[in-house]
Amino acid sequence: ARSFDTRWGGFGHAPKFPTPHNLIFLLRYARRTGESQAGAMAEQTLESMYRGGLFDHVGGGFARYSTDEMWLVPHFEKMLYDNALLALAYTEAYQQTRRPLYGEIVRRTLDYVLRELRDFQGGFYCGQDADSEGEEGKYYVFTEGELRDLLGPEDAEAFCGWYGVTETGNFAGKNILNLIGREQVQREPVRIRPVGERVYASRLERTCLHRDDKVLAAWNGLMIAALARAGLALDEPRYRDAAVGAAAFLKRSLTEENGRLLARWRAGQAAHPGKLDDYAFCAWGLLELYGVTFRTAYLAEAGDLTARLLEQFFDGKNGGFYPYAADGEQLITRTKETYDGAMPSGNAAAALVLSRLARLTGEARWRTAADLQLGYLAGATRTYPAGHGFAMLVFLEELWPSAELVCAARTMPEELAAFLREASRPELTVLVKTPETAKPLEELAPFTEAYPIPETGVQYYLCRNGACARPVDSISEVRRLLEQN
Repeated sequence: ARSFDTRWGGFGHAPKFPTPHNLIFLLRYARRTGESQAGAMAEQTLESMYRGGLFDHVGGGFARYSTDEMWLVPHFEKMLYDNALLALAYTEAYQQTRRPLYGEIVRRTLDYVLRELRDFQGGFYCGQDADSEGEEGKYYVFTEGELRDLLGPEDAEAFCGWYGVTETGNFAGKNILNLIGREQVQREPVRIRPVGERVYASRLERTCLHRDDKVLAAWNGLMIAALARAGLALDEPRYRDAAVGAAAFLKRSLTEENGRLLARWRAGQAAHPGKLDDYAFCAWGLLELYGVTFRTAYLAEAGDLTARLLEQFFDGKNGGFYPYAADGEQLITRTKETYDGAMPSGNAAAALVLSRLARLTGEARWRTAADLQLGYLAGATRTYPAGHGFAMLVFLEELWPSAELVCAARTMPEELAAFLREASRPELTVLVKTPETAKPLEELAPFTEAYPIPETGVQYYLCRNGACARPVDSISEVRRLLEQN
């Protein structure tokens, strides 16, 4: 709060970085504690970033950071990891507030990624450069005259008025489209959307931006998580399907026969042993994908990656994960990084994965490792908690009351999907047991063997602290049980 910019949102002074994982923490902290200031800071920042030039109002997606305090002038480079994490943050805000604006921002961000960063085999490229023809931002900016020639007087007047385009411009005589200064910003007027599509089509005829066409395992793990969460929250199967396709790509093209991850793929060639971030972010993405599809294969794959993390990267005595595998290239010293940067710390992401696996499966090995890792992070974050927002997010999940829900049914109930869609409930882990998933689920989470699948209908088992309430047969009863605590 001390570093919050009360006028423009964000934290600190220019340049300003989005750090969406911190915003997710603030949103969830506000929800769990009732401290509204945390949520207000997050929402003001989310809206301000969208209003400014950090967001591409014609093509969708976000640039890396803002060079000024008001989010107007970005460094125009777009990166996959930023857009994945920002999609997660806006999805969280949408589920908490149900504001249509947040859902629209998620759609326009992910649609940009699917349209311009997806390889035809399902993986996602790193990003796009800021420069074209030797000038940063040239691809994105317009003069008022260009827009009038393109659109005609009436459409140009509406478009320029909405996005603040002037003859003098706001960036070296040209205009970065923005909505700064508008008191209320919801979806753009009906007339603006088709005009914007014409502007986008015209922009595509400009000199193409260079695209970094490497596929990085870690960044794809983040995008899988974002697509899965958004697909559920917005009821958009195409996002879920894109996450499924990316997960298949990772398994097919970036996983060796022995199960080890490789870090990067380009033009059909994969290389470099996976590091901590690769394993942790991919496992996180797979767990999010399980929570949308309830396909046990994703839960199993997340467990396999996490087992390898513990075997090759974990300090089993003191806690903490090293960035490189024990049998990989060795540096003079093996350090453990816990600070978040533009992306969350791999150590914090690994803690999240261990914590969720422990709650999902009930297996002692995950709980033992999670407790040791959480204790290590608690010590590491003590002196500078603001630099460890993702670790704080994990602590929220661990320290506040949580519950486990097992759904036993012949098929996945639509009422459960609707229940999960309506709100973000990270404190609730959900397993779905059907005739198809029963056997593999019992191997992954042995406690589920005790829950029979009814011949008709559905049975829900809600458990807390190792004890389960009597089974109920409707989601309304589950809701009632949750509200009792």
